[in-house]
Amino acid sequence: MILALRALGVGDLATATPALRALRVAHPDRELVLAAPGWLAPLVDLVGGIDRLVPTDGLGRPDPALRTPRIAVNLHGRGPESHRLLDSTRPGRLLAYANPEAGHHDGPDWRVDEHEVDRWCRLLDWYGIPADRADLDLRRPPPADAPAGVTVLHPGSKVPAKRWPPGRFAALARQLTARGHRVVLTGSPDERATAQRIADAAGLPVDAVLAGRTDLGELAALVAYARLVVSGDTGVAHLATGYRTASVVLFGPVSPARWGPPPERGRHRALWAGAGYRPRWDGMGSHPTLAAIGVDEVLAAVDEAERAVRVSGAVAA
Repeated sequence: MILALRALGVGDLATATPALRALRVAHPDRELVLAAPGWLAPLVDLVGGIDRLVPTDGLGRPDPALRTPRIAVNLHGRGPESHRLLDSTRPGRLLAYANPEAGHHDGPDWRVDEHEVDRWCRLLDWYGIPADRADLDLRRPPPADAPAGVTVLHPGSKVPAKRWPPGRFAALARQLTARGHRVVLTGSPDERATAQRIADAAGLPVDAVLAGRTDLGELAALVAYARLVVSGDTGVAHLATGYRTASVVLFGPVSPARWGPPPERGRHRALWAGAGYRPRWDGMGSHPTLAAIGVDEVLAAVDEAERAVRVSGAVAA
């Protein structure tokens, strides 16, 4: 058994896709087990190549099903907690970043400013397992009951600092609707009230508010067949990358150099006001580097992303 630990969220799993696929190629005849939160199961199926998901929330005691893997791979962090959790499964070998505190002196050194995709590809490459950082495409699910060809606005985030102001999402929704976009608003059940306020301010119909009404599989299908996605630096943005759905991702405070879509894919645009900008911040609301992004700037990025889609379609034809 090959055991990979990634007990995090949607974007974390999506950015680990090239590394997981590299493990599959390197060990085609062994069971590949992923330790990750159980609610990610629909996305695990869309990554492909993973034989079994062992539900793992956080870094507490490991599930008994994780005992004695031939190889354990720490795709979660640099330790020591994640290293120790994997060590407790008594693996034949641990592939991980070096962490003397955890007693693991093997492996490469951690780089703080590295892109998340590159981080895990570099780890495996250090151990002689080549990984393709561009291998981010997800399996396309069957069309769901949700509408196709919509423009998805995702205003929420688990991190308040990463939320673009709701008033700007409302203004953006009005502008996009006037341009002929069918706008829907997604999010968690806790974000439904905010999505409803945005919809009311933008004059959107009741059925445009999908926040709290889709599970992860349905959300993935919605993004896979969408016209466009606009969101903050959160999991939905990585789904758009995985499906090559045109997207505009609003960053702050973290740079897109660490979590952004591949710059070589023109249909994804990352907006960030943080380069050389050191604003004062009281820790409340949207981070200033995110709040500095205006609606007109987002609309211009939408035009660029959709133009890239048209160009790529013409080339393919």
